[in-house]
This record gives sequence, C-alpha cells and structure tokens, in this order.
Amino acid sequence: MKLLRDLPEIENQKVLLRVDFDIPVKNGQVLDETRIKAALPSIQFLLEKEARLILLAHLDRPKGVDKKFSLRPLVDLLERLLEQKVTFIENLAANKVGQLNLFENLRFWPGEEANDENFSRSLAALGQFYVNDAFAASHRPHASIVGIPKLLPSFAGLKLEQEIKELSRVLENPKRPLVAIIGGAKIETKLPAINNLAKIADKVLVGGRVMFEISQNDLAQNVIVAADHVETRDIGPGAIKAFEGIIAGASIIVWNGPMGVFEENKYESGTKAIAQAVAGSKAYSIVGGGDTIAALNKFGLLAKISYVSTGGGAMLEFLGGKKLPGLEALEG
Repeated sequence: MKLLRDLPEIENQKVLLRVDFDIPVKNGQVLDETRIKAALPSIQFLLEKEARLILLAHLDRPKGVDKKFSLRPLVDLLERLLEQKVTFIENLAANKVGQLNLFENLRFWPGEEANDENFSRSLAALGQFYVNDAFAASHRPHASIVGIPKLLPSFAGLKLEQEIKELSRVLENPKRPLVAIIGGAKIETKLPAINNLAKIADKVLVGGRVMFEISQNDLAQNVIVAADHVETRDIGPGAIKAFEGIIAGASIIVWNGPMGVFEENKYESGTKAIAQAVAGSKAYSIVGGGDTIAALNKFGLLAKISYVSTGGGAMLEFLGGKKLPGLEALEG
C-alpha cells in the first residue's frame, strides 16, 4: 500500500481525495465537525504540495438527488477551517476547478453504490491521482472506494494510515490485559467482532441492544454480557460495577457502541459510567462509532480518549478480521 508521502511531484496536478464527510447536518447546519477535522491533515498536506484538490464524499443515504443531503453547506465550514476558498462542483461536467474543490454528494449518482464502471471512469477523469482518507467508508465496495483505484495511481491518506496503525495495536501483539467493549445494536455487524475479539482480548464486555440479541451459551468464556438492565434501555447497576472493575485493570481498551439509550437522561447512566471508567483509566483507549463518539462528547470526555477512530462499521469489520475492500483496492 502506497502512502501519501510516496506521492510524486504533484504541483498543479489534480488529486481526488476521498474523505469521510458523512456527518450530521440539520437545516444546513453542521452539528458535529469531528470527521471534517480528521481529514484536515491530508487536505493541508496536499495543498502544501500545491496540488489542485477535489474532495469526494457522501452524506447519508439519499434516494437520488435530494437537496436535503447536499454537501454545499460544508463549503463555508471548510473555508473557515482552511482559510481558503472552496469551489463547489455540482456535476461530472466540471469545467471550473479551483485549488480546493468539493464535489457534490456521491450518492446522488446510483453508480456510486452500484460500483458502476462508467461512473468510476467519470470520477477518475476528474483527476490524475487518487488518495483514500475515508477509513469509515472503506468497508463499502463503492465506485469512489474500489473503482477509482483501478484507474489512477492510488495512495492511502494520513488518517487512513493512522486508523490501520491504531487498530492494528488491538489485533497484533497488544499489551495486556486487553479489554474490548461492544454495545449498540445491529447484531449482524457486532457478533463477528465479538467472536474475533474474544480470540484476542482478555475480556469482551457486551452491553446495549446487543446484549438481548445474543446467547451467552454461544459465546467464549471471556465474553461477559451485562447481567442486568434498566427497562431494556440501559445496562443495570450490577453490570456497571462489574465492567468498571475489569476496565480499571486494563492496559488497552477498545470500545464501539454505547451501553444504552444515552440520548435520554433516564437511560444514560450505563454509558456515562463506562465512559468515565475508560477516560479515567491508565489504559491506552481506542474508541469508534458515531454514537460512542456522540456519547463521549455529551459527557465532555472525548479529549481524554487516546485515539478516536472515525470508523463505525469499518472499525468493527477490521476488528472482526475481515478484509476491507477499500484497503484491498489500494494494495492491488
């Protein structure tokens, strides 16, 4: 896999940078800038090399063109963060390309999710080099993730490189004890991660909706499912105490998924207690998933986490031992 620092001379060359801007936007206002800020190092690196940069991203799951999901509201934010003019590109017939450009929501075109070869070629025609810095989307076999790398010299961005390095801490000779915490819902994505982490971690702690969807009988002995709950909406005081004790002795902690419906104050206790335990521990902590990050933000603890992954599903698939299509495409 070639890295960003392996790029040749790119002054005045057009570089397609796939970023992860799938962020909450309401009435044209960006509610969380975390993923935008995570992309800034790669953007700034390429701008310093005087590349003409075209940012590619998706937002949510629109069914065709829907202005509610347009990336246009991100232009002002990017201009403020980068102190540079951003040209918005609405379609594939891009005649005016500035130094820094933002392409419209890729999912407005059905060819993106279908990984249509013609759409990949149309995107590739916009640039001369391709950089993937969107780890959070790299588990999707979409045109902008796996199609373009077949057509252009391709490289891994700084954030993507960092994600692989940090998550590999968990999978390759981790410090011990290694404690994994899995919550949230979507058993189909969580169970493979739980089973794979059980082979690596000393303890795997399970809460959230997942605790009601799996059977302890089918799990390894080092997987501990929350023993009590609050109206099925949060883990109970017994589980909190047990989990806190295990977290206190950890050397590395990896956490994906809240312990309950933390958005409601009545059911925030479990997630808040675990967040405080992780943030207050001496362990190296790796946290990922949009809901988990939102919870840590709510409780003012995100800054106390050692590494924040922008990946949710991609993080789980990586930890579950799966090959991510986006990473494989860069190795091809």
